[in-house]
Amino acid sequence: MKLLNLTAALFLGGVLQAQNPLPAIHPQPQEVTLSTNRMKAPHGFTLSGMQHPDEDAMRLIRQTLSITDNSEALPLKITSLEDRTPELKRSGAYLLVITPEEIDIAISDSRGLFYAAQTLQQLAQTDGQGNTTLPLGVIKDYPDVAYRGTVEGFYGDPWSHTDRIEQLRFYGKMKMNTYIYGPKDDPYHSSPNWRKPYPEKEAAQIKDLVKEAAANKVDFVWAIHPGLDIKWTDEDRMNVLNKFGMMYDLGVRSFAVFFDDISGEGAKADKQADLLNFLQKEFIEKKEGVSPLIMCPTEYNRAWAGSDYLDVLGRTLDPAIHVMWTGNSVIHDITLEGQEWVNKRIQRPSYVWWNFPVSDYCRDHLLMGPSYGLDPNAAHAMSGFVANPMERAEASKVALYGVADYAWNMKAYNPESDFVEACRYVLPEAPEAFRTFCENNCDPGPNGHRYRRDESIRYAESAEAFLHDFRQHNYNADAADRMNRLFAEITAAPAAIETSRNKALIDEIKPWLMQFHLLGKAGQKAIRTVETGQGEDRAATWQSYLSLTSLLDSMRTIDQTYNQNPYQKGVKVGSRVLTPFVQEIHSGVGSNLLFADQTDAATQMSKASILTDIEQLKYQPLKEGKDQIGYNRLNEVLRIEPGQSFGLTWELQKEATSFNFSLPKSENSGRVFEWSADGRQWTTIADIPTDQARFKLEKLAPEARYIRMRNATDKQMQIYLYEFAVTTKEDTSIDPVRLMYDKNLESVNTLTAGSRITIDKEKDGSLELYLSGSPCSQVVVEGAPLKGKVKQVLYSGPANYIKLKKEALESVKALELYNAGSSPVNIHEIN
Repeated sequence: MKLLNLTAALFLGGVLQAQNPLPAIHPQPQEVTLSTNRMKAPHGFTLSGMQHPDEDAMRLIRQTLSITDNSEALPLKITSLEDRTPELKRSGAYLLVITPEEIDIAISDSRGLFYAAQTLQQLAQTDGQGNTTLPLGVIKDYPDVAYRGTVEGFYGDPWSHTDRIEQLRFYGKMKMNTYIYGPKDDPYHSSPNWRKPYPEKEAAQIKDLVKEAAANKVDFVWAIHPGLDIKWTDEDRMNVLNKFGMMYDLGVRSFAVFFDDISGEGAKADKQADLLNFLQKEFIEKKEGVSPLIMCPTEYNRAWAGSDYLDVLGRTLDPAIHVMWTGNSVIHDITLEGQEWVNKRIQRPSYVWWNFPVSDYCRDHLLMGPSYGLDPNAAHAMSGFVANPMERAEASKVALYGVADYAWNMKAYNPESDFVEACRYVLPEAPEAFRTFCENNCDPGPNGHRYRRDESIRYAESAEAFLHDFRQHNYNADAADRMNRLFAEITAAPAAIETSRNKALIDEIKPWLMQFHLLGKAGQKAIRTVETGQGEDRAATWQSYLSLTSLLDSMRTIDQTYNQNPYQKGVKVGSRVLTPFVQEIHSGVGSNLLFADQTDAATQMSKASILTDIEQLKYQPLKEGKDQIGYNRLNEVLRIEPGQSFGLTWELQKEATSFNFSLPKSENSGRVFEWSADGRQWTTIADIPTDQARFKLEKLAPEARYIRMRNATDKQMQIYLYEFAVTTKEDTSIDPVRLMYDKNLESVNTLTAGSRITIDKEKDGSLELYLSGSPCSQVVVEGAPLKGKVKQVLYSGPANYIKLKKEALESVKALELYNAGSSPVNIHEIN
């Protein structure tokens, strides 16, 4: 901000020396000149100028300033803008001038007054006498993008009515003017009920939302999604028109038509354009007070734009209709080059639908990092900018705060500093703790869209420095100190965050707060374990390793207990840097304890994985439960070229008990399901009907370790991948004794109380036993002597790390481990 040179004003009675720094204004205004000097009006302000100014804006002004008829009150003048430069003609533009004698607000429209009132609220401070003070200066402000806000367009649980009301109030504060209602799981927005009126309860809620949106100067845009089952007939054309009429009667004045994530007949560009042009002519242009129509195309990103679809829209669609666009792929940064590419095709500036912080493809993660990857020079190349948020409305505010700032003033937008302000805004009670939480919960993890976000960036370098030395069997004390401080902050952050009065936010993120606390403790324990391992006390290292294992087990329990949605189950935190940091240490310490770099091939356990040659699926993470593996649901249409396939492979030590799928649009004789024992020789599964989109096969061949669906036609198949899963069980033919010698500390053979087991004895050398049990556990290692019958007790004590030296073993011919306690003992490894 510039400082206004108002030295002379210091001698005027109404001017104060500033005691506090100038407040930050969000979104940042286009032109700001403020003084450190402040004005006050002890007798309040009296209105002048415009008759009957907007009531919603005046409500905000009265919350900030005392409006009276006192003869000594200073004037607050509201007028229409005389400066009619193109920028100041935009909806929401205003000019705010604060002098010692008065406040002048010139506006383009009622929205401009509302936004000026929001700015006044941010500028106002209270002095020691309880007077409201304002900095002297001038603010000239207007938005870069005409339509700014959100599209509730995610899959999964829609926002609640309370969520939406609170969001609309938040948008008003952040000068966002658009909310597009398009929840994918609303059956009256999409199939099967888009032709029908809303039930009474839902209709009343929409009326409430329209009213609340208007009070916050937000356009409530109701979207219809008819493409899954629309018929290109006069009857269905009238069905869409009539549904718009029903929504108009509920108060809706802004409309959109979505044709995203469909295939087949509904995806034809010429038919879509005909319908939209019909709606433009017969509804938009005829109804009073209706905003421009918005459409979301089927080919809504560059990666899918392989036909003339966009060109057809560009040539035939009415120029007044906005066309939405997600970027170079479904989830992508927004670039000027990408905008210019699509704008040439559709012959108009596209309306950006940015798929962030939406998490319907990674529901086990929170995306609470900064909003970045947005071109600061693209304002002229877009007609609107809306973000698709998470199903967690309050948690979405961190990213949406940045979206609001970007769309209002792109050149001034700084993602990093804005993120800090967002954390302070969303959780003012503990902003630093909340920032620690958010900056370590940014990344979606591996996903089919290959869209990743920076995470833990303040500590990523220290984490890598520590791991680099750890891999060389060294201990980096400086990096350890930095990482320990971070993990201590992480451990403490959840308790500080939970002091917030925003209980809705806490409820949304509670499982992640629990997991974050455990991650902090696990991180500290991991570093301590490495430090302990630098010494000669292997028993202490083993105990520290077991403590770390226990913490990771607790994290696994939370992951398998909370947020068990049908798609991406679980609770992941710090998944890009910090959790892998802890996991690598845990794995590395285990390897160091065993002095083993590789596992015996005869006992090596294989892993479950996805099996596909379809690019769209190659980066999809595997959905893996205790006894089931499968694909995560794909929200978009899956395109399978001739000969391509997708499938699963599972562990050699597991046997498949059933296979089930849900693959809408796949019902034809060209799909072939096959199984294999080795991934090379495939056998057709004849028991699956070709006309079923959903099916469960109750039995597979016991030797099957692979299953797939293949496109056996000579044409591309377009289907939906909702479910493709195999249920498994442990192969009981594997001897549990092998688990004691598999060079894997995580696999165990459990010895019950009072039981004995024979231990393999090497001819030469010492022997190490890695055991665990309760604090009161008691084990005895006995040796049968080479001569005589009396057994030798080589060890008696708690279940722990036990080393039997070479000298002690030379006089025995066989070993036996006895559980002399009253609780089970786990044998992790005998080495």
